[in-house]
Amino acid sequence: MWDQMTRAQRIELSRQEFVNTLSAGIWFENILNQALLRRLMHEDPTASESHYALTELGDETRHMVMFGKAIERVGAKPVRPRLYHRIIINALPLVFRGAMLWVAALIGEEIFDALQRQMMDDPELQPMVQRLMRIHVTEEARHIQFARDGLRKRVAEMPRLNKWFMANINGLGGLFFRYLFTNPIPYARAGLNVRQARLTALHSAHRHETQRAGFAPLAAFLTEVGLMGPIARRQWPAADFCDENGRYR
Repeated sequence: MWDQMTRAQRIELSRQEFVNTLSAGIWFENILNQALLRRLMHEDPTASESHYALTELGDETRHMVMFGKAIERVGAKPVRPRLYHRIIINALPLVFRGAMLWVAALIGEEIFDALQRQMMDDPELQPMVQRLMRIHVTEEARHIQFARDGLRKRVAEMPRLNKWFMANINGLGGLFFRYLFTNPIPYARAGLNVRQARLTALHSAHRHETQRAGFAPLAAFLTEVGLMGPIARRQWPAADFCDENGRYR
């Protein structure tokens, strides 16, 4: 399908997919910020960990501004969640507590981070997009390390049932990203046959390879800390982020 598209169509599709990704980033940062604020209500405000969480809140808020301005600059409209999506988004911060918060943060940040690292040196990228990615990758590196450290500490003292739950629920992240990366809205805005475009994307070998490379760092970490359970090992391959044997390369 890509080979049959004109250069103008390719540019428009890329623009709309970029906007879709930034829009999802805004909503995810919103969830994370709400969860961090709720957590801080129960923490020592003089502790260094609380101070870092507040610093991360500031970073994530600036990222939301940066993403919103980028969408405006490219002359497109953000992809807004549907009503039931917004209801879920507003409920998730109530669930994201303790280890669940750090797992959710890593799923939301690490995959995007790895994909941006693959793309940001592409000579065809617009300078604004390249700059945005460099800023985001630099700042997210701190957040990812903070989330990893927080999760490592909690896994060591986690009850067995909680650990089993965390090791398997994370597989839902693969299904979420599969929907996000094949959201029909960008295809419709680019004037494509939505059903054909989505099916093509879902079965694209190149997309699968890119997704697996993006998931690789997170998969290695979850395996290292014992949070890649049998159900998650089926869900991530079902979303084409690794193969049936758990290989992501």
